[in-house]
Amino acid sequence: MPAPYRVVVAKPGLDGHDRGAKVIARALRDAGFEVIYTGLHQTPEQVAETVVQEDADAVGLSLLSGAHMTLMPRVVELLKERGAEDVLVFGGGIIPDADIVKLKEIGVAAIFTPGSPLATITDWLTAALSERD
Repeated sequence: MPAPYRVVVAKPGLDGHDRGAKVIARALRDAGFEVIYTGLHQTPEQVAETVVQEDADAVGLSLLSGAHMTLMPRVVELLKERGAEDVLVFGGGIIPDADIVKLKEIGVAAIFTPGSPLATITDWLTAALSERD
């Protein structure tokens, strides 16, 4: 039996709303992923370090604060600096469509906005990680 994919779910920045991140973490766990939830108020450096230390296959970034164009690119950059550019980065939150395009250009694989069905997220992540392998 293959080991389950390891996914870090993180709340970078000062955003204190973590209900969505906890819902996603639970949905991923229920879908068979091994989930590491970092908790609130993580710096991009802390997120990248957790991803590396946990040997994660993916990291999901939840942002509702409007700082997505600063924090998500910084996490992607730090993962590259640490030799973890193979880690799949995805995100969620209140993110305008124009910013989603820009985030994808810098290496964020997918963005899920409020109301995205949980099965859509878990199915996408399963397929994306399987394709990567």
